[in-house]
Amino acid sequence: MKRAEFNLFCATFPAAEHVVQWGNSDVWKAGGKLFAVCGWAGGKDAFTFKAGKIAFEVLQDRPGVRPAPYLASRGMKWLQHFAEPGLTDAELQDCITLSYQLVTAGISKRKRAELGIPDPATQQAQGKSNLPDTGQHR
Repeated sequence: MKRAEFNLFCATFPAAEHVVQWGNSDVWKAGGKLFAVCGWAGGKDAFTFKAGKIAFEVLQDRPGVRPAPYLASRGMKWLQHFAEPGLTDAELQDCITLSYQLVTAGISKRKRAELGIPDPATQQAQGKSNLPDTGQHR
């Protein structure tokens, strides 16, 4: 996935807001909460997203995927796709979608309604994943 494709994809989420910060990184938030970042690692685009507990453990073992610098070092379950082979574009989109769902689930029901963010249970029930089955969505 290229940076422009990442930005187009992230822009499709309800209430998604884009800011450029942290050394010219593309930062995506919903309801003021971070859900995805495109920055650099070794001069190439690197994509950072929040993960569930099982996905965090399983995906960090893939070549090209690692615990996200700074975020994961503080005990948070964030991963970074930084090199090939890493994740396919479809898998990366699934990870960003799950990150959005995890992050927006922490927003109050009232604020989600104001922002037009769907109920997290509805989002996950409708989701189709290209990720390996880790039992995370059960």
